[in-house]
Amino acid sequence: MTNQSYKLEVAVTHNGEINKGFQEDEENEIKLEKNGVLPAVAVLTNEGTGRDTWDNPIEFLLSCVAMSVGLGNVWRFPFTAYENGGGAFLIPYIIVLFFIGKPIYFLEMAMGQFSSSGQVKVWEMAPIFKGVGYGSMLGTACVVSYYVSLMAITVFYFLASFKSVLPWAECNTSWAPGICNGTLINKNVTDKTVSELYFENEVFPQYASVENGIGLPHWWLTLCLIGSWVLIFLSLVKGVQSSGKVAYFTALFPYVVLFVLLGRGVTLNGAWQGIEKFIVPEWSKILEPEVWYAAVGQCFFSLSTGFGPIIMFSSYNPFRHNVYRDALIISLLDTFTSLLAGFTIFAILGNLATESGVDVKDVVKSGPGLAFISYPDAIAKFDWVPQLFAVLFFLMLFTLGVGSATSLTGGLITIICDQWPHIKRWQVTAVVCVAGTLIGLVYVTPGGQFMLTLVDYFGANFVIYVMATLEVAGVAWCYGLSKFCGDIEFMLNIKIGLYWKFCWGFVVPIGLTSILFYSLITSKQLQHNGTDFPVAAIVAGWTLTGIAVSLIPICALHTIYTRKSSGLLEKIRESFCPTAKWGPKHPQLLKEWAQITQKQ
Repeated sequence: MTNQSYKLEVAVTHNGEINKGFQEDEENEIKLEKNGVLPAVAVLTNEGTGRDTWDNPIEFLLSCVAMSVGLGNVWRFPFTAYENGGGAFLIPYIIVLFFIGKPIYFLEMAMGQFSSSGQVKVWEMAPIFKGVGYGSMLGTACVVSYYVSLMAITVFYFLASFKSVLPWAECNTSWAPGICNGTLINKNVTDKTVSELYFENEVFPQYASVENGIGLPHWWLTLCLIGSWVLIFLSLVKGVQSSGKVAYFTALFPYVVLFVLLGRGVTLNGAWQGIEKFIVPEWSKILEPEVWYAAVGQCFFSLSTGFGPIIMFSSYNPFRHNVYRDALIISLLDTFTSLLAGFTIFAILGNLATESGVDVKDVVKSGPGLAFISYPDAIAKFDWVPQLFAVLFFLMLFTLGVGSATSLTGGLITIICDQWPHIKRWQVTAVVCVAGTLIGLVYVTPGGQFMLTLVDYFGANFVIYVMATLEVAGVAWCYGLSKFCGDIEFMLNIKIGLYWKFCWGFVVPIGLTSILFYSLITSKQLQHNGTDFPVAAIVAGWTLTGIAVSLIPICALHTIYTRKSSGLLEKIRESFCPTAKWGPKHPQLLKEWAQITQKQ
């Protein structure tokens, strides 16, 4: 379809008058042509569809960067790579990124932009899969509920970093009674570091077990939690009009800090020993299934595929926006950020190991321990304004958290607003943020870290894997790979190559299904810090998973029941077919797309 034939078809209304919106587009194209820019296709906004749109494409790109580049890049990737072969881990990671991560990212972008719908309404393409949208919604709610609690801890450390002496730099009897020898730790009493004692005794005192309950929320972390949710509310209250502006800071500032910390880190004594531990490959690890499983997990959750925000963000794009280019940029930038964070983290951990007289492996901790124990300990040993680097580091962590949390929360808000458009967006945003605050109180209790581990395992990891697998299978095998590729070609005026079809039709659904079975077969008794969960907690976890997964058959049955066909088989057949609501939201585009679809 050429640009000229497209314009002739859609620029004229049914009564023969020139469509005002397209007349404006023509005027814009003339201006571009005068400047030597020849647009490949007409650029259409969401005007006339009743849906918000980004002020400019940069805000969309930066919002996607802020969403995908999060806390996991800083504290999950470096440790995962170190544990799974160092430099050798990059080989399975890049392969997985190429054949699974990037294809899913582009697929979700295309789904959202083509339909101008969130992760539930987008299933007008195959309504029997509507439960996938609601299931991923529940998984997203689980993730964002504990994600903001981690941001609350970051806020506490950020505020503590303004003290004249970093509180975790010196032992204090107020939170380490009987352990301190002046400002140092009595090594005859404990082998823990000052920063470890500070986190466990002052910042976040924890129960050794949750057999007798999780306790009451810590008031200081509760205030930090409330502050975090208030900031998320302010970022989302006006939809993409406000979140797009916030993205300029949340997407770019972390890179400034990472480069500053890397510049400082590589000049420290022992830095290169730490970097060596990060990049030196253990080639034997490549043959271990666990390494490939870890690569998929890292790539999957780093890019935030399967959660819904990618579909949500792209749904606010103009119909002709080049998401093909954006998907490539973001997937590569996400990998670059992970590597940048790895070099930065291990350079400073190398210095910590040298200063402490131990091996690097003795100072590396996983997850939050890396951010709140190992790294603060390293910063405290800086001989030049450690407070500055502490402020920068924790502000960067909080910024990364805001970028991801606003994206996840925005996805939930979009689902509700799409379902009940008569409710004002600020009201939905307020209710979601208040609910998030109340649920988040669970994670700032003395048993909060147990709850985080439990919800992450049962409410996020497994659920999102299931939903992402069904998402790709629903598009490729139910709606039809050829039809979906045709929709993208109509939208972007590009030809979808064999690589994308092979990944969507075979590699991603088969690969993710294999990963699901592998994770179930190799799963072990869930623990937190070496402590088993009580039976009641495990039952509650499986109940959460059951609720999320059961949404798929429940919504499927509801879809079949509400079809207009007469017989049961006809109703089932209709449930697999696109509804009349599927297609571009712009009336002129819908007409053009329908004509092409009928010919095919």
